[in-house]
Amino acid sequence: MAKNKTVYVCQECGHESLKWLGKCPACSAWNSMVEEIVQHETAARRGLSLGLSSGQNPVPIGEVNVEETPRFSTGSGELNRVLGGGLLPGSLTMIVGDPGVGKSSMTIKVCSNVAAQGGKVLYVTGEESTQQIKLRADRLSAIHEHLYVLSETNLEVIEQQALKLQPSLLVIDSIQTIFQPELSSAPGSVSQVRECAVQLLKLAKSHFIATCLVGHVLKDGSLAGPRTLEHIVDTVLYFEGDRNAQYRILRAIKNRFGSTNELGLFEMRNEGLIDVPDASKIFLAERPLDVPGSIVVPTIEGTRPLLVEVQALVSSSSFMPPRRAADGVDIKRIQLLLAVLEKRVGMSIGAADVYVKVAGGINVDEPAIDLGLAVALASSFRNCQTSANTAVFGEIGLAGEVRAVTQVEPRIREAERMGFKRMILPQGNLKGLLLKTGMKLVGVETVQEGLDAALD
Repeated sequence: MAKNKTVYVCQECGHESLKWLGKCPACSAWNSMVEEIVQHETAARRGLSLGLSSGQNPVPIGEVNVEETPRFSTGSGELNRVLGGGLLPGSLTMIVGDPGVGKSSMTIKVCSNVAAQGGKVLYVTGEESTQQIKLRADRLSAIHEHLYVLSETNLEVIEQQALKLQPSLLVIDSIQTIFQPELSSAPGSVSQVRECAVQLLKLAKSHFIATCLVGHVLKDGSLAGPRTLEHIVDTVLYFEGDRNAQYRILRAIKNRFGSTNELGLFEMRNEGLIDVPDASKIFLAERPLDVPGSIVVPTIEGTRPLLVEVQALVSSSSFMPPRRAADGVDIKRIQLLLAVLEKRVGMSIGAADVYVKVAGGINVDEPAIDLGLAVALASSFRNCQTSANTAVFGEIGLAGEVRAVTQVEPRIREAERMGFKRMILPQGNLKGLLLKTGMKLVGVETVQEGLDAALD
């Protein structure tokens, strides 16, 4: 019988070392190496084999039989949008967010909605008792006879109960509390989290059980546990937003069955997370009118057009170097636009403090926001107001030109729906536009033309 050996495993990335290291050579994390006992394992187990195709021979891809499996709704339109149309039987989904952001509230509500459609649902909790889950379900009105609750952390017991019940949906809250008895490491360690995720993936794929895992996050907002966990699951959903804020944003970081550009907006109330279908109205609800440094930009999140408010504050600085801060947009984009404004427009803005914010807590990273950022910066620097009924979008090049962007018609339709009367857009998009609209469309070719058209 082979002896067990001791290795040191990085709790951030899963890198193994025979001796302790202060800094992980793989991910450069400090003090992340933890001693774990590795038992003698078979080759198949060391390779984390799923066993889904054992005994099969290679076949031409055209001869593979594929059965169309319909998705089933989660009962939430926003969650269905982010998932790509609903949950797929046999899929493994990871839901990640800060403590108190609403992960458990949303999952118990989804369980009740799926149970109301006629399918059995098993909710496994490793952090709370069944009485606590019952109290939360009462508060959220999520009680249903087909919703079963199990307080257990042993993976073997969970598998036995799941095979016995054969649920349509299995929820594990949370994956960091589940352990495999055959492994000697503690729950939440790299070995335990990785092995439990692989076993649950095998259970989901073999018996076509849609499985949702709730995961913890670290201080930097990344998923706790090894990075391989994100590669094992089919979908990774991240909650964005402060736990004390009213609204939550759900975004897909990885999705094998749909787009990763979709966004879901929820409002936290006493009855749990409620869908917010009209996101543009929420983001512009408290927008100040006729204030320098504020402009509205139509952006695209997946297939969904959104109107967001871009705010900029440019003030004189008595210290060098001046301060640059951005919230909701990449700071490197701000630095690039400041250089373009100073070189191509002649604005002496390099020695001023610059603060930029996308109101509403949403992150925008598409190039179409460039012209809106430039207008907001120039408006605050010159202390000139922008029209409250004007929206702006376009990409800016280093030569000061305004480049065309994609999906122009949805942006114009959304702005018109929200009551805007005027749109400043790239001249390249205006030339081939066939959309009939009541808005006044102003095409610009350079940053200087865009500023002249936007600033009163």
